[in-house]
Amino acid sequence: MPTDKGVDSETGAAGSVRRRPSMLRLVLQPGIARAALKVSLVVGTLLNVINNGTQLWAGHEVSIWRVALNFLVPFCVSSYSAARNEAQRFERDAMP
Repeated sequence: MPTDKGVDSETGAAGSVRRRPSMLRLVLQPGIARAALKVSLVVGTLLNVINNGTQLWAGHEVSIWRVALNFLVPFCVSSYSAARNEAQRFERDAMP
């Protein structure tokens, strides 16, 4: 079988071509996850006060799922946004 020298067999491109990491791998990077966690704690707390404040002050029960979602949604939005930004930066840097 003929092969071209200098062609990376995995990517089929000449030279050393780095592939963009998956979105999951980018989201799980420590820097992105840590920043998203901080955003989630601040925004989630504010959302819980807005959405469940009267129940909490009155001593009534609140749904644990709603409380959890008030933290989970900002985490997902923040981490996806940061990961997408990293992916676009990676693609932009990879262009000749």
